Amino acid sequence: MTEYVSKYEQYLLDCKNVAKNTLDSYIGDIKIFLAFIENKGDGLFDSCEDDVKKFISYLETQGKSLATISRNVSSLRAFFQFMQLNDYISENPLFGIRIGKSEKKLPYILPPQDVDALLRAPDESAPKGCRDKAMLGVLYATGIRVSEMLDLNLEDVNWELKTIKCVSRRAERILPIYQDALRMLKKYVKRARAEMLSGGLEERALFLNMSGSRMTRQGFWKIVKFYAGEAHIEGAITPHTLRHSFAAHLLANGAELKDIKEILGLTDLSSAQVYVDILKSRFQDIYNKCHPRA
Repeated sequence: MTEYVSKYEQYLLDCKNVAKNTLDSYIGDIKIFLAFIENKGDGLFDSCEDDVKKFISYLETQGKSLATISRNVSSLRAFFQFMQLNDYISENPLFGIRIGKSEKKLPYILPPQDVDALLRAPDESAPKGCRDKAMLGVLYATGIRVSEMLDLNLEDVNWELKTIKCVSRRAERILPIYQDALRMLKKYVKRARAEMLSGGLEERALFLNMSGSRMTRQGFWKIVKFYAGEAHIEGAITPHTLRHSFAAHLLANGAELKDIKEILGLTDLSSAQVYVDILKSRFQDIYNKCHPRA
């Protein structure tokens, strides 16, 4: 079974050019299903519509949301389409499977005052706080993905032009970074980063953990969660929240949707439409709360 999953993974990389996190989600969904049917004594080529229905029921008993189940089904449908198109199987077991659409949930956006509180929370006098302030500042200044930020190397910062070079599988983007965020970053590189390097080892990564290695997503998630508490932010903030907030704030202040798409490195304009929906929802909430006759 792993042979065909590997072939599909390579297809997604070579032909679909999917992002790493998306790829991990797709392959993870497929592996969960394959483990489920293997536990029942079946194999990949024995899969049928009844197996898929039982798998969906299993996910429901595990308390998975409709959105998560829909994503699992979509991942499996695409995988079995690949298998069918390459003549590995004759029929797609998901052909007759339909899942009801879940209500689209808009991402949480930090109001500007909460962004300010979050950026003020780290203590710049300590190496760790200096680094954390720089990471949060870079995210909100540029809107890059967390994975893109953690992949940054020292040479990706152009101090004279006040830009960073963001390299992903999709493309390379040169993004401006405002003065205060650049100040945070420069202070971190000059003072804190050198202290974090372990035993004088050479490390190209811009952002390091306290062991002198490249910061991980798990490590950064803990940082965001900690400072959200320190800043008394009540909303459900995640590492991706600053990217969403960056885009929504640009749009609210007059940026064109097509420019936001390019800055964020999105593949199509429809992906940026969610920020228009966020602003419409926010304005509706304000109207409902503040208009005397609403």
